[in-house]
Amino acid sequence: MKRKSLLVLLTLVLAFGSVLAACGSDNSNEGSQSGEGNAPAEQVLNINLSAEPPTFDPAQAQDSQTNTVLKLMYEGLVRMGEDGNPDPGVAESWEISEDGKEYVFTLREDAKWSNGDAVTANDFVFAWKRVLDPASTPAPPYAYQLYYIENAEQFNTGEITDFSQVGVEAVDEKTLKVKLANPTPYFLGLTSFYTYYPVHSSVEGNDKWATNKDSMVVNGPFTLTEWTTGQKIQVTKNEQYWDKDSISLARVDMSLTNSGATELSSYRNGEIDYAGAPNGEIPTDQIKGVQSELPEEFNVKGIASTYYYMFNVTAEPFQNAKIRKAFAMSINRQAIVDNVTLGGQLPAFGFVPPGIKGASDEFRTEVEDAYFQENAEEAKRLLEEGMKEEGYTTLPKITLIYNSSEAHQKLAVAVADMWKNALGVEVATQNQEWGVFLETRKNLNYQVARAGWSADYNDPMTFMDMWTTGNGNNDSGYANPEYDALIEQAAVEQDAAKRNDLFAQAEKMLVEEDMVIAPLYYYTNVSLTKPYLKGVSLDFSGAIDFTRASVEGK
Repeated sequence: MKRKSLLVLLTLVLAFGSVLAACGSDNSNEGSQSGEGNAPAEQVLNINLSAEPPTFDPAQAQDSQTNTVLKLMYEGLVRMGEDGNPDPGVAESWEISEDGKEYVFTLREDAKWSNGDAVTANDFVFAWKRVLDPASTPAPPYAYQLYYIENAEQFNTGEITDFSQVGVEAVDEKTLKVKLANPTPYFLGLTSFYTYYPVHSSVEGNDKWATNKDSMVVNGPFTLTEWTTGQKIQVTKNEQYWDKDSISLARVDMSLTNSGATELSSYRNGEIDYAGAPNGEIPTDQIKGVQSELPEEFNVKGIASTYYYMFNVTAEPFQNAKIRKAFAMSINRQAIVDNVTLGGQLPAFGFVPPGIKGASDEFRTEVEDAYFQENAEEAKRLLEEGMKEEGYTTLPKITLIYNSSEAHQKLAVAVADMWKNALGVEVATQNQEWGVFLETRKNLNYQVARAGWSADYNDPMTFMDMWTTGNGNNDSGYANPEYDALIEQAAVEQDAAKRNDLFAQAEKMLVEEDMVIAPLYYYTNVSLTKPYLKGVSLDFSGAIDFTRASVEGK
């Protein structure tokens, strides 16, 4: 069976529809799991985050936990619909020029900040300048997502210093004009991404604004009302939000627990209303039992995301490509999805997952991910050759790091065991708290690290441009001018077939020739949803939106 077909089958058979549901009562008012009874006077959603968001500054965000919370508190020019198409957000309408290079957004008259100020075009200009300003500290990891805008890259790299030359202009308070460097069909959807969110001008000069709920002025459906580090995050309905009448929830309470077992127990006890990915997890060894026990509440959906191990190509012994290949080729991916992850995942031999658009079909259908094969004997040979090239008689001590999670731990132990059996190499495993883990990767203070990537928009570029030299999300130390050139060509190529070919060449370089990463599997989203919860959506990439959740008949 083709992998695309298997993904579709998983979605149809197991997902029980693509619209999820989530919301519920206060922890002190445990509800029936039967869905019977009267709706509470005040609707409160209880969920768990398996890691505390490292930041609430849209310019610094780069992870799914932060995305889940920022989506509650902010809104961009557009909102991404569950079907992957953009819906009006702060912008009520827009016009696109015939050449596809100029966008004129008309902002809503009633769009306001939580303090009552009007949301204006200048707020977007201010926010985007913050992202692109080369003096911003730390450097925003997603600055490159704005490079589609004319002269944005040149300003970010210091080639030009006058921001007025960047293709973004507040024509008046409610009109924003954006000029692109090249036609970019997915640009409209990209403006729903958190790096493009507006930011209130009051943050200027206040480095601590995103760590204090009292200084956080937001424009989304909810405001931050409580943040107890390591324990709880709470957001409350924003009465200034332009579409407040569509918001049923009065509050969202988020516990902070990185134990899947605790999360599942809380769900069973009625303490939380939604459990599992993307903001939490269900223990892998309990997935089959939970599916049997709670079939009407269990959901599995194929999503456009990839789980992989990343090599630090600047650290011994992984500066050697043959050694990297040996480690990647000695992993048994089918055994991982059959015996460890247990969520219907698909073994991955490429980086771009199923579900991403290609020239006329899915990219993964048009470009097969057959870049390398698992082969223990070949892996041993490559390891020996690589060690000889580096003058090693024995390998340096190797440690695989992962962020604290039972699922990541089980996988790390399983892969380390495969490396020991296939290559005779002892690999230590080490868990780190989420924020520390991100900093460790960013600072290249590791050898091998667990990683996952979800689509920010529906195009192969969202998976491929992150590996360019100096990219804010390139935590591997990889720098290859040939790879950079392929991505630069793909960014301006208008012929879909030629563009596909450029991506295929780049992907081959990434996961075969240079083997910067070892792809493991393409994700599925495994979750549990109370039967009384409605209106939470999970998009094609696995990003979740709780803003329109409601309680019906609890």
